[in-house]
Amino acid sequence: MPAKSDVIVLIGPMGVGKSTVGKKLARALKIPFCDTDNLIVDEHGKIADFFAEHGEEAFREVEHLALARALKSPGIVATGGGAVLLEKSRALLKNATVVYLATDGKHMGSRLRNGSRPLLKNGMEDWKRIYNSRKSIYESTADVTIDTSGHPLAQTISEIRERLSI
Repeated sequence: MPAKSDVIVLIGPMGVGKSTVGKKLARALKIPFCDTDNLIVDEHGKIADFFAEHGEEAFREVEHLALARALKSPGIVATGGGAVLLEKSRALLKNATVVYLATDGKHMGSRLRNGSRPLLKNGMEDWKRIYNSRKSIYESTADVTIDTSGHPLAQTISEIRERLSI
């Protein structure tokens, strides 16, 4: 297992930009990037289809395995919004530097439109409920919290680099 400082994991709500931030940060640092949702899709197909066929509990187990795999190599890891829900997944995250991308939610409606997220049947209403129910888990799991509300991507990347001294 790489040293805690060699793996930076981005956590936070659906649509906050973990994948986008992760790719840009990895490119800036010239280190590998891994998206746990992509690992899941590569192995199991579309997440919405997996959810429909197997349910959320089975998905969380698959997500845990993807997280474990992603943490085996140095780099930047973007997670799904629910990756912190299982205690055993949070335990894995103790071996990494965890950055919580927080938001006030004001820009989320446009980001989530036309998506295929299985937990957002009622759009922003569901997003707000889910985010509020997970917020304390994100906060307690993170080593660093970055408020992305209304900030340009470059500012978020810069703040992460500054806060982590990288």
